[in-house]
Amino acid sequence: MERLLVLVRHGQSEWNQKNLFTGWRDVGLTELGIEEARAAGRRLKARGFNFDLAYTSALKRAQDTLTIMLEELGQTGLETKWDQALNERDYGDLVGLNKDDARKRWGEEQVHRWRRSYDTAPPGGESLKDTLARALPYYVTHILPDVLSGKKVLVSAHGNSLRALIMAIEGQSPEEIVKLELPTGVPVVYRLRPDSRIESKEILED
Repeated sequence: MERLLVLVRHGQSEWNQKNLFTGWRDVGLTELGIEEARAAGRRLKARGFNFDLAYTSALKRAQDTLTIMLEELGQTGLETKWDQALNERDYGDLVGLNKDDARKRWGEEQVHRWRRSYDTAPPGGESLKDTLARALPYYVTHILPDVLSGKKVLVSAHGNSLRALIMAIEGQSPEEIVKLELPTGVPVVYRLRPDSRIESKEILED
C-alpha cells in the first residue's frame, strides 16, 4: 500500500509580486506563478506520480495552482475537496498593505514579530498558532485518514497552512516551524508508515 502525500504551496500570486500582505484576499496568480504551477505538475508527471484525491483551500491562487498541476498530470477530473481550514493565515488589518510601508508605520521589530512569531497576531488577524488551530484538525480528521487508507493525495495550499500540516507530519516544535520557508510551486513528497510517521521525504526542485 502506498501512503503518498504531496504538498505544494501555490505559485507566485499578484500580491506576492507586489510585496503586499495577502491573507484571505482572493487574488490570482502571476505569469510566473502559472509557470511555477506548470513546472510542479511536470515534475510530478516526470516521476510517474498520479493521484486518487486532491485537497485545496477556498482561495483562487491555491485552486488555480491545483488545476494547472492536474492539467499537466492529465488528471483534470480528479476528485477535489476544498475547505477554508486550509486557507492562508488571515493578516487582519495588514491585508493589502505593502510590507515595507507596514515597517515604516509600526517599526521593523513589531512587523517582524507579527510575521515570524508563533503566537503573536497582527491587529484583527491570526497568529501562526491560530492558523494551526484550524488547519491541524482538518488534516487529522480528513487528509491523514485518506492517506493512511492508501489513497495518493495531492494538497495545494499556502505557506502558513502547509506549515500546520508539516508540523503534524514531522513533529516540529513551534520554534522550528516558524523558521520553515516553503518556496512557491515546489512539491514536497511524503510517504507515510501505517502509524503516520514518515517513511521518506523528497523535495522536487529543479
